[in-house]
Amino acid sequence: MATTMKNTDSLHAVSPLLQLPGATALSPEDDPTAQAAHPGVAWHYGDPLSEQRVFEPSLALIDRSHRTVIAVSGEDAPAFLNNLLSQKLDQAEHGFAAQALNLDAQGRIVHQMDVLFWNDIFYLDCEPADAPTLLDYLQKMVFWSKVEISTPEIGILTLIGTLPARDWEHPHRMVEGFGLPRLDLLVAKTELFDVATSLIRDGATATGLMAYQAQRVRSLMPERSLDLDEKSIPHESPVLLAQAVHLHKGCYRGQETVARVENLGRSPRVVVLVHLDGSAPTLPLTGEPITAGASSRALGRIGTVVHDYEYGPVALAVLKRSAVNKKDLRAGEVAVAVDHDSVPVDGGTPAGREAIERLQGRR
Repeated sequence: MATTMKNTDSLHAVSPLLQLPGATALSPEDDPTAQAAHPGVAWHYGDPLSEQRVFEPSLALIDRSHRTVIAVSGEDAPAFLNNLLSQKLDQAEHGFAAQALNLDAQGRIVHQMDVLFWNDIFYLDCEPADAPTLLDYLQKMVFWSKVEISTPEIGILTLIGTLPARDWEHPHRMVEGFGLPRLDLLVAKTELFDVATSLIRDGATATGLMAYQAQRVRSLMPERSLDLDEKSIPHESPVLLAQAVHLHKGCYRGQETVARVENLGRSPRVVVLVHLDGSAPTLPLTGEPITAGASSRALGRIGTVVHDYEYGPVALAVLKRSAVNKKDLRAGEVAVAVDHDSVPVDGGTPAGREAIERLQGRR
């Protein structure tokens, strides 16, 4: 029988990096949904748009210690997680890093997490609001598996930009699909301030989460609580599908939907980048419905909203495929324009559908 341990005392603790000069957290008045998703860390350090310029010529340090880390270990841990999640984990080697999803029986996304396998321990980090239900689900699925589940006092520090060539003392992972070189460090929360200030002394620039979010939006990587809803499936986001779903493994909840969409069809909705009318007095909030013209019928929803230093106000949005070419989209009183470079390219008839049509004599 597994030994499990639950510690949720610090799930919403305030980061010590808010002591750094200029550190400003996002307030509920700015965007209550976004603030709830990113509590207790710096949204910026006094110059939010300029901080986005740090990434490419230099090295940015972002405090993401608000995320909750769940540790899963024990001799059955690889098979245990492999049977529950969308990622192939039963043959993970030291240093393996990816994303993974927990789906419901209909293939809808329930939890999204980053994964690191380090010294025989799987570290799963997720949004703080998702942690209690993910932890509860994992513990309920243990049965007779030889695994241990805990919530260690670990925070995530993210480095983006020109990464130094060095041996890192802490567990770490290179993250793909972000558009720029990105390294996540897993640091004991008691060491968080000392490690961060040491990195700053070595040349990193303290950079707010707003800059990170702007780059995440550019890379089209959704964050579950902000950019997806209760109907979302992995195929709505090609970036998420590529990073979090192993298409050649089976036997996990929701796998049937993933296989059916992959082989027979396509998702009715897609995650896209949208440009927002910056002349509007206020921008839409996360969750605002997207409509067309005078119609009140929702065609999608606004996700993460952020000011990009080059593009101006932008957002991720989940939108019906049939609506991506509409010219009169709106979110409330704000005009919305789809960035067509972000629209997934139709790869043609899926292999399974083509085979069916061939059998039916239509090809």
